[in-house]
Amino acid sequence: MSNLDELSNLPPKPIWDGVLARAVTGDRLALSVVELEPNALVPEHRHDNEQIGLVIEGTIRFTIDGETKDLGPGGTWCIGSNVPHEARAGDKGAVLIDVFAPPRADWEQIEDRPVQAPVWPAR
Repeated sequence: MSNLDELSNLPPKPIWDGVLARAVTGDRLALSVVELEPNALVPEHRHDNEQIGLVIEGTIRFTIDGETKDLGPGGTWCIGSNVPHEARAGDKGAVLIDVFAPPRADWEQIEDRPVQAPVWPAR
């Protein structure tokens, strides 16, 4: 496997209904580009992994440990280990970058979908 690739070559994983993620995974961290369909819900959950992220396109309403905020392009978040959080995409959906440390081992168990063109970057 090469250390260099294109997002369009990475198979998407259906994480939740209306939520696809493509991940570049190292030994100690993972970078994911996440596409959310309009109004897609990421239900409240928690995980051992620390998570930071950035909105690239669209809007998303995040609730992290009881704090809620609407975020658009440039909006960021920082989620500590085992902190409860949920999110809902806006009416036009959203594209996010998420970084996890360590990588999400549970995502490795999710079957890949066939490779398809990503929403971002637009070609």
